[in-house]
Amino acid sequence: MKLKLAIQKSGRLHDDSLKLLKECGIEISNGGNKLKSEAANFPLEVFFLRDDDIPQYVEDGVADIGFVGENVVFEKQKQVTISEQLGFGKCRLSIAIDKAAEYKDNFLQGKRIATSYPVIVQDYLQQKKIDAEIHEISGSVEIAPGIGLADAICDLVSSGSTLFTNGLKETETILYSQAVLIKNKCLGEVQKKLLSKLLFRIQSVKRAKKNKYILLNAPNDKLDGIIKLLPGMKSPTVLPLADNNWSSVHSVLKEDDFWEIIEQLKIAGAEGILIVPIEKMIL
Repeated sequence: MKLKLAIQKSGRLHDDSLKLLKECGIEISNGGNKLKSEAANFPLEVFFLRDDDIPQYVEDGVADIGFVGENVVFEKQKQVTISEQLGFGKCRLSIAIDKAAEYKDNFLQGKRIATSYPVIVQDYLQQKKIDAEIHEISGSVEIAPGIGLADAICDLVSSGSTLFTNGLKETETILYSQAVLIKNKCLGEVQKKLLSKLLFRIQSVKRAKKNKYILLNAPNDKLDGIIKLLPGMKSPTVLPLADNNWSSVHSVLKEDDFWEIIEQLKIAGAEGILIVPIEKMIL
């Protein structure tokens, strides 16, 4: 029996979904634009679908799990469970208006909003107690104000360059989104075990990306101070060098703390600092 996974057949999440599977040691062939493929080295069957359809397929049990954007999960409101944030496909769903307009708290009252996400936008308007008209369109949302269809838009934003090109400015973010793993709420025991194995691999890959492996040389008379700067996973590894006055120190640093700690290590007397990426990290 195999675990059935639905991923985007094309678009911004497709390549990163396959890349994550490869980083997890799972090889998938999608040659010839196949809509279904099987992994040779893991009990996994992959369906390549439209992203908007993935929550429905998972709810119906056609697929056991899916990789899809949180924005799609919240918009479609299907009976699925989010099991894991995958760390890629990060974007935001934002309100944007003409760059010459002045945005105030009540700007959207009575206005027309063009969007591909009417459910999310309606929830936002209700929370803010704003009465506005929603125009649902499936693509090219940015053009709506320019052709008189709407006074504002609500669309996915990454860099903001598309908004700028169309004479718009981002004013308010209503949802932050990234790719997530969703699952059917009624998985069988075999599927649960296979999903657990897959999640173990995914979490190991994600953890590795957030950390760096560091090697450095330290004079023994300054070793205690340097070690205090390197908590590592448990504690740093210290190995003697050929020069009896020096030791080699190995540890793991979080990406967020990396540069600040490197500067402190230099001040503390560390030399020959090497930074190595981590492929997998298992606790």
